[in-house]
Formats: sequence, C-alpha cells, structure tokens
Amino acid sequence: MTDKFDIPFKSDLVPEILKNADEIQFRCHKGVSCFNACCKQADVTLTPYDIVRLKQRLGLTSGELLKQHTVPFQMDAHGVPGVKLKTDESGACLFVRDEGCSVYGDRPTACRYYPVGLMAMRPKDSPTDKAGYFLIQEEHCKGHQEDRRLSVGDYRKEQELEIYDEMNREWLQINLKKRSSGPTIGKPSELSLQLFFMCSFDVDRFRRFVLSDSFQGTYAMEESFYPQIETDDVALLKFGYRFMKQVLFGEKTIRERDGALEKRQEERKEHIEMRRRHEMERHEKDQEALLRDST
Repeated sequence: MTDKFDIPFKSDLVPEILKNADEIQFRCHKGVSCFNACCKQADVTLTPYDIVRLKQRLGLTSGELLKQHTVPFQMDAHGVPGVKLKTDESGACLFVRDEGCSVYGDRPTACRYYPVGLMAMRPKDSPTDKAGYFLIQEEHCKGHQEDRRLSVGDYRKEQELEIYDEMNREWLQINLKKRSSGPTIGKPSELSLQLFFMCSFDVDRFRRFVLSDSFQGTYAMEESFYPQIETDDVALLKFGYRFMKQVLFGEKTIRERDGALEKRQEERKEHIEMRRRHEMERHEKDQEALLRDST
C-alpha cells in the first residue's frame, strides 16, 4: 500500500513516488537528438547551495549573482520568496552553449536531478520528513528512449547529488515546516520573509549581518566562529539554517548574551517612540503649512 503524504504542492495529478532502489530508463548525451532542448526551455528553481556553487564558479558576490542571473518568484501563497535562473527572451538558460552547459561542474540541483524530481514529504502523523522521487517525462526528451536502465540511487550518485542533497536538506525541511506548521497563522511578516531571503540566497549580505556589532553584541558565539564565517560560504549557509530555525520557529540553539533580549526590546521601544515623534513633527509642520496657505 502506498503511504499517504503531505505533498508540498497542489496538483490534480499525483505522481508515482519512487524510491532509491526503483529503476528508471534514461541517458542524456551529446548524441541524443534533443541535446540542450531542456536548457532552452529552462524553468530552474535554485536552492541556497546552488547559489553558493554558482557564485564561487563565476567569481561573483551573492548580490551580483542574484542581480545578473536570477529572477524572484513566490514559492507559495504566503509569499515566501524564491529565485529562479534568469533566461533570455526565448526561455533559454543564459549558461547554455552549443556544446552544453558552461557551468556544468556547478550546475544547479534541479539540472542534476532531471528527469527525476525531488520532493520533501511528511507522512501524516509523522514528526519527520522523508525524500521522495518522481519521474518527469516531457515530450521533447528522447533520453527516455535510450537503452540504459539504472536505479534512482545510482543516478543520484552519477550526478554527484549527495553533497547537494546534504546541503539542501535542512532548507527543504524549513520550507516544509513553514508550509505545514509555521509559527504564525496567515501571511508571514515582511521582516520574516526578508530574513528568509537573506539567509537562503543573499549569503554575503547575511555574512555582513553576522559580522556586525549588533549581532556580536546579541549572540554569544565561540571565538573560532567569526574567522570561519568570514571566508567559508558553506559554514555560513549551515549557520543560516540554524538562525532561521531559531528566529522563525523558536528552536533555541544559538545562545544569546545575558540581557540581550531586554536590550533589543528597549531599542525597539526607542525606535518606535522616535518614529512616533517624527510623525508628530511632520504632522505639525503640515498643519502649519496649511494654516499659512489659508491665510
């Protein structure tokens, strides 16, 4: 009997769930007639680890990569932000060349998995999630007609997906938890969405935030933490997952300095009071201007 899952998307067509041991028939190579066709109809959602690999490959900051090579989109009805690879006007990936992908060694997770799809799923009444796979069969793809069969697990090894899956796992869990049991009812706050985007995709901006006096005055980190975070994108990404879990879901794994919470609350009150005074002053000036104009 097939398990019932909370699948993180809505569809009238529920795909057949595959396991690592299940076999697929597929091979993509330069000799296949549809070579590059999928790259010329690209709709590639990026994960945080994809961003890290691509920015290192291209020698860009995360901000530069996001601006030059991605477009934003909303991943769910609550407006949780995601990014996709930018394409040209015809829909072709900007990295595709006649000979193939120009960033092949650092190509995104979705490109490596194709024609297999990955889903993070949570069996009903289970506190943990599990990975599920499904086969994508598009009419233009002739790779399914190639005479080669292999298991999903062997295909994942062939495509060097282990490190991608390891680095993406926590992020997929965060997404699944936000959909199914987030800390608030309804649309998340704008601040939480900005935090999610920064920790997930704009890792260099997140680095500046972590290295700021404000952060260091709030959180009690080990001495070795900051030198590592300054140069190690992967360590920064993993810490970003921890930070999101703490801020978004209250999972306390990052120790705050004594009195840090009270200090933040006081600073927040002062900020609100300052804004209130500025609004009152602006209102008074507007009233004075109206009186002058009326006389």
